[in-house]
Amino acid sequence: MPNDVPQHLTVLTGASRGMGLAMAQQLAQAGHHLVCIARQANAVLASHAAVAQWQHDLIDAAPVAARLGAWLQQHDGAQWASVTLINNAGTLAQLTPLQDAESADLAQALRVGLEAPMLLTAAFLGATRVWPGRRRVLNISSGLGQRAMASSAAYCAAKAGLDHFTRCVVLEEARLPNGAKLCSLAPGVIDTDMQAQLRGADAHSFADQASFERLHSQGQLTSPQDAAARVLAYLDRPDFGSQPVADVRT
Repeated sequence: MPNDVPQHLTVLTGASRGMGLAMAQQLAQAGHHLVCIARQANAVLASHAAVAQWQHDLIDAAPVAARLGAWLQQHDGAQWASVTLINNAGTLAQLTPLQDAESADLAQALRVGLEAPMLLTAAFLGATRVWPGRRRVLNISSGLGQRAMASSAAYCAAKAGLDHFTRCVVLEEARLPNGAKLCSLAPGVIDTDMQAQLRGADAHSFADQASFERLHSQGQLTSPQDAAARVLAYLDRPDFGSQPVADVRT
């Protein structure tokens, strides 16, 4: 690789499928180095020399955050023109009223969707605080962080928490000489396994099931590849981070 090619480092969670996999594939190009964190490795990514795959279940994120922080501290930050954390992983709890929900299912959705991004962001910011390059954190949120939906309290709460903790950290980083830029970004409605889950839910327990069926039948879902391209284009905007919470569609 030519020495004059700027080097960029990206840490990406939920990279084994859906929009996460599409982002990883689009980022795997000259000058880009990726650490992809997911429960399972993906054979497509294994062919890229500059992609490392860490297999972790983010339901237990503390060891992953510790590993990330230690790994980053072993590197010379001056070699990277930019370093980015993309908290993309998330999961739906069972689509049912809260009174019928299982505790373990709720806990998993909150740990993966909110606790893991907070722990990883803390480790990332702490380990890179003196790095001179551009530092960014992109949290993949949802319109449901702003809009309530029955039978999905855990997912909505996780995304609302993601948005608000991003707002808090933006205030903290703004006080630092080389503070990181952060944004919690809603990527729109995407044709992923999660959408299939929403369409396949029991309509008696999940009142919005029919609306998700209509989105699919009317061709209103964005492909993972197109969604990834839009999200990464937003990440590369010169004003990234000027809005702590944003929607890729606006």
